[in-house]
Amino acid sequence: MPVPIVLALALNELRNGAYKKIVQTITYAPHFISVVVLSGMVIAFLSPGSGQVNLAIKGLGGQPIPFLTEPSWFKTVFVLSGVWQNMGWGTIIYLAALASVDPQQHEAAMIDAATRMQRIVHINLPSILPTIVILMILNVGSFMSVGFEKVFLLQNPLNMDASDVISTYVYRSGLVQGQYSFASAIGLFNSVINFFLLVVVNRLARRKLLSELNHKRA
Repeated sequence: MPVPIVLALALNELRNGAYKKIVQTITYAPHFISVVVLSGMVIAFLSPGSGQVNLAIKGLGGQPIPFLTEPSWFKTVFVLSGVWQNMGWGTIIYLAALASVDPQQHEAAMIDAATRMQRIVHINLPSILPTIVILMILNVGSFMSVGFEKVFLLQNPLNMDASDVISTYVYRSGLVQGQYSFASAIGLFNSVINFFLLVVVNRLARRKLLSELNHKRA
């Protein structure tokens, strides 16, 4: 979650319209790429022999790294590729929330000699806090479901120790091995945990927002 927030705050401060549009287009584009195509791009970029990442490592004097065959690298690759794919979409939402910030607040802060960073921290960030909380609740609701397609496409026997998640395990147990009752029980367990996390985070977020509202009124 922090990456789209930081990117939105940074783009909101840009005054060069053409450069801002270029950056927005580059960051938004991966969200609309198919998961299959994205996984193919990740595999091609990280190829030990011809991947651009390993070619850059060789150019710097290093040794090629087998990213997709080393279990210790799988989680890093999966998380960073997910951030790259989804940070632009999250940025759109936060930029829309930042557009509702009253310019008079910034003008008053500038009269009081507030720096740009102080205005970001004390004006922009609190203004998008409700949006941050809502998106956090939505993300926690799918906390146990990290996704099946990309994990399955990047998975291979060499990285199975790190890449096997609940969804792929259910797939193998239920559809491949025919253990339908066992797979259904795992799916139910997954849903119960998701529901519990969603209720807990929702209550904590509600208390936080209510305390912030009472603080502002005081």
